[in-house]
Amino acid sequence: MFIQTKIQIDQEDYYFIKMVHKKLNYKSQSEYIRKAIKQKVKADRLRLRAMKRERAMEMIGKQRHNNHFDAIEE
Repeated sequence: MFIQTKIQIDQEDYYFIKMVHKKLNYKSQSEYIRKAIKQKVKADRLRLRAMKRERAMEMIGKQRHNNHFDAIEE
């Protein structure tokens, strides 16, 4: 289900989409824009997940770890 919203895009981009959406086999301008937004959101989700992973790795690196095998090694 789609949610209707208003967006603002550059005039150049609008005219480009208007001229080429049929040549690129999109049903409508809206479909072109929806797919572009979906691709950008997917890329941003991956980027955010990578940032969270990197921050978690930094936090793990700062923690002091106990060696659970001390008793075996002695």
